[in-house]
Amino acid sequence: MSNIQTNDFFDQVYQVVRLIPKGRVTSYGAIANYLGAKKSSRLVGYAMNAAHTQKKTVPAHRVVNRNGELTGKHHFKTPFEMQELLEKEKIEIKNDRIVDFKKYFWNPTVELAL
Repeated sequence: MSNIQTNDFFDQVYQVVRLIPKGRVTSYGAIANYLGAKKSSRLVGYAMNAAHTQKKTVPAHRVVNRNGELTGKHHFKTPFEMQELLEKEKIEIKNDRIVDFKKYFWNPTVELAL
């Protein structure tokens, strides 16, 4: 992908992430699938790593891996910030994993269906 294509993809990722309701989470793969780029979950992760550069807030803490693990936690100001933000939204975390992940999972392909 060129820089222009990557920037456009990142912008699309940020638009989707901003739609995740408070108290819900989604995965990198679910976002990639929704955007028609099923094999681009890693690129979604790169977008989340750069989310702090956006003028409009991107709730990157609501994006986890397919198992509900807080794999992006090291990209926050502290290694505990991601968990703290999720816990403020009443999501229980144990050993860097969301307890009852399916209960909190927000699937953009289903939730944003036209």
